Amino acid sequence: MTDKYQSADVVIIGGGVIGLTIARALAQGGVRDVCLVERSSLGTEASFAAGGILAPQAEANARDDFFELACRSRDLYPDFAAALREEAGVDVELDTTGTLYVALKEDDLREIEKRYEWQSKAGLVVEKLTSTQARELEPCIAESVRGALRFPRDIQVENRRLLNALVNGVNRMGANIAAETNVESVSIKRGRIHGVVTSRGFVSCQTVIVAAGTWSSTIKHARTPKIEPVRGQMICFDAKPQLARHVIYSPRGYLVPRHDGRLLAGSTSENAGFAKQVTAGGISHILTNACEISPGISTLPILDTWSGLRPRAADGLPVLGPCDEIDGLFYATGHYRNGILLAPVTGELITEAVVAGRISPLLAAFSPNRFDLVHVS
Repeated sequence: MTDKYQSADVVIIGGGVIGLTIARALAQGGVRDVCLVERSSLGTEASFAAGGILAPQAEANARDDFFELACRSRDLYPDFAAALREEAGVDVELDTTGTLYVALKEDDLREIEKRYEWQSKAGLVVEKLTSTQARELEPCIAESVRGALRFPRDIQVENRRLLNALVNGVNRMGANIAAETNVESVSIKRGRIHGVVTSRGFVSCQTVIVAAGTWSSTIKHARTPKIEPVRGQMICFDAKPQLARHVIYSPRGYLVPRHDGRLLAGSTSENAGFAKQVTAGGISHILTNACEISPGISTLPILDTWSGLRPRAADGLPVLGPCDEIDGLFYATGHYRNGILLAPVTGELITEAVVAGRISPLLAAFSPNRFDLVHVS
């Protein structure tokens, strides 16, 4: 570790979309001495493997604290994307075409009726489509479709371009980056943060933000809520000319069209530990569900397959905010399937907590103090 990394005002552990967005937000909030420590390369884990879907309405069964947080973050994306283009010169391909949720079975139809009922009563923007209307919008959808919901405000972003933009922006803002560096432990004296011990040396600091995703629970002395990996596999097809314009969901799978003719299909949710592999069973599962949505997929060439490890807390909700037990220790982890979606609001709220000491009411339901914290020694 070089001299410039020996001390910092804030150390962020984790260089995925969450850590990078927080580093950017801190710099904008006037915190210039930020050190971001990443165990591998920046933005190459769960954030890189994601689909980039920003669809809280399509996935929500009720209006709760998580739904409010997710919608707030989704609605930040247009300004977030525009600012990144200005700062980093990268178009993150924010696509505002919208999302379709299709019913392909009788049970699916009952599900979308429930979703339409509560969201329309809540004054949310949602459109109910007949099977004919759904296929007029997206002719690739199976003829067996029984109906659909359209969510105009549920959108998507090209997550890998987003990561490139964040890396460029954070570098230009002068954050100190220590990639290929493990954080071995957090140093605590008299109940407050003293620094972090890394594989390249000690970094003195008064504030640590744990944004290490799946690896958050492995940091010694960090008193972190238990975060477990959940493997998700994906397939990328070559779909030129473009097969679909909307993100298309069913209760069993989803399709994400990209501007360059790629089509992503996902995904699995597997408790496989840290085994980040693509499996025959996983790919078969995704193919079955993708072809159910759009039978034409069966003729498309497969360009790539991959998997990632999503960080999941015990209750499936993110872990956000300060630790009551240790002064100067903050968490921004456990985003599970929603790291890309929740990045803007996480950066905003964690920066507000660190810089101004204000804990937004939006964070209350996601406090790390809702768990018995795990002491890794």
